[in-house]
Amino acid sequence: MEIIKIAFFALIALFFIIIVQQSRKDLAVIISLFVGVSIFIFIFGKFNAIILFIQEMALKANINTVYLNIVLKILAISYIASFCSEICKDAGSNNIASKVEFGGKVLILFLAVPILMAVLQSILNIM
Repeated sequence: MEIIKIAFFALIALFFIIIVQQSRKDLAVIISLFVGVSIFIFIFGKFNAIILFIQEMALKANINTVYLNIVLKILAISYIASFCSEICKDAGSNNIASKVEFGGKVLILFLAVPILMAVLQSILNIM
């Protein structure tokens, strides 16, 4: 199970971070960044399999792939913004973290406009 590998890796890193943090806070932040990026790279291959599965199911269900691609982009933006925000918070830059979250929310809203318009158009066609 990969979650056990991730949890074990994170706990070992946390142990080193706690030890190093007492004397060198900058090194603790670098270790934290390294661990975060390593876990992200480890998991990144799983995203591809999930996306392929969702696209295959959408094709079988005759769902418009334009909307599916928008939803996948929204998911990617939310994951990346959350990941970056947490790294910024770990480094003690809560101000930058909040800006990353705000930027992610604006981009998600921007991408969601075509879906919102399609839903509104469907409602108007029903009435």
